[in-house]
Amino acid sequence: MSQHLVKDVEKTDSTSSGEVSESSSFTDEKTVVSTGTDVQTIVYDVPEKRGNRVTRFLQYTFFSTYRKLFTFTFFANLAVFIGFVAKTKGAPLASDVVDATAANLMVCILFRQENFVNVVYEIFTRAPQSLPIWIRTDLAKVFHYGGAHSGTGVASVVWFILYTAVVTRNYVLDPTIAARGVVITAYFLLACFLFILIAAHPTFRVKFHDSFEATHRFAGWTIVIAFWTSFMLAADEQRRINHIPLGLQIAKTPAFWFLCVITFCIILTWLRLRHRDVYPEVLSNHAIRLHFKYRPLKPFYGVRVSTRPLMEWHAFATIPDDDENGKITGYSFVVSNAGDWTDSIIKNPPKKLWIRGDPLYGLLISARLFKSYIIVATGSGIGPFLSLIHANLAPCRILWSTPSPETTYGQTIINTVLKADPKAIIWNTRERGRPDMVALTYQLVQESNAEAVFIISNPKVTRLVVYGMETRGVPAYGAIFDS
Repeated sequence: MSQHLVKDVEKTDSTSSGEVSESSSFTDEKTVVSTGTDVQTIVYDVPEKRGNRVTRFLQYTFFSTYRKLFTFTFFANLAVFIGFVAKTKGAPLASDVVDATAANLMVCILFRQENFVNVVYEIFTRAPQSLPIWIRTDLAKVFHYGGAHSGTGVASVVWFILYTAVVTRNYVLDPTIAARGVVITAYFLLACFLFILIAAHPTFRVKFHDSFEATHRFAGWTIVIAFWTSFMLAADEQRRINHIPLGLQIAKTPAFWFLCVITFCIILTWLRLRHRDVYPEVLSNHAIRLHFKYRPLKPFYGVRVSTRPLMEWHAFATIPDDDENGKITGYSFVVSNAGDWTDSIIKNPPKKLWIRGDPLYGLLISARLFKSYIIVATGSGIGPFLSLIHANLAPCRILWSTPSPETTYGQTIINTVLKADPKAIIWNTRERGRPDMVALTYQLVQESNAEAVFIISNPKVTRLVVYGMETRGVPAYGAIFDS
């Protein structure tokens, strides 16, 4: 493999204030870059970041698209909540409150259902490239849809707190056996809601991810079962008051239909659980590529796999696998050593893995919106980009920083990268140390006049590059880690 960049640089870091510190030895210095057989000298001139420390923090960190979606969803609910309580003079009907709770819970679940999310992606990323760039850059942030998931989730808890207060008041005024059952299930549900809400805090999720995933799943199922129980008890009580059949009371209640959608979404995902054959391709003692042949899969999709389907799931962006005629016959994904589970997969390549749900679109489908873009990857982050490279949507430049690329990932992947971009910068960190990712990315943007940057890396580098580009007026997109 040709040598692609031959200058060591200082590391980049973050300060405790949230402002990103970028120490670049590239600025105003000449660096030799070899691309294939050509050698050229490049001057790296990274401009100052826009605004001041406070305005940058507010615009690019605090008010992220994810948080904007969360804020809009939650406060829209809060406005309705306040108006509803005021209109009813503090005495709303329990059935109206439970409808609001179930509606929010349904939207929360829909934003985790594969088919629904894929439709959302299709709507946002099919916009024509003739639209102004500022519209397309906003549409490309559709992958922040997790803000709607968490916003409606928190709102449903707020509504349910009100519901619990209402049914408690009703029981105090009329302590029937049916009302007692409604109150008991309501408090049990409220405890489950609060448990999920606390466990979903990003700090807890990051430190105890596997535990979070299991508790989120089992507590969620418990909530659905308990919600149905509480709903049926309340419906039975209400039909006695209205003197109508139970079936009619249930059918005329919106919460019933919301609960049906919720239950269907959960069951559908697990009805698609399959134990699939795996064809491993060992790349090195640090990485493995797992191939699947049961179905062809086009670019931009991701799948969730597991060895213990009730306990933990791992999401991977897929790469289409072609036959000798260029026809897609299956798919694969690259696994690198990033923890106990991945380490066991590499050391003991599986013959079968569990796969759940339908394939799900991911971040990189937003590349449809741009006429040209920069691909930035570190380590196994190049794997998902192989799907984008396969799609061949538009001209691209590639920056890939990784230790010992030939030894770790093999010549096939390197050849794929160089075929897409003969001038790709493949930085061997084992030989050269860590590069200044912001300076190199900005240089490629200037060279190619690219409309956007896409990065797949660890959280620290992803935030660094996205922040470094956005504060210099370059649209940049990377996975978010609080969804």
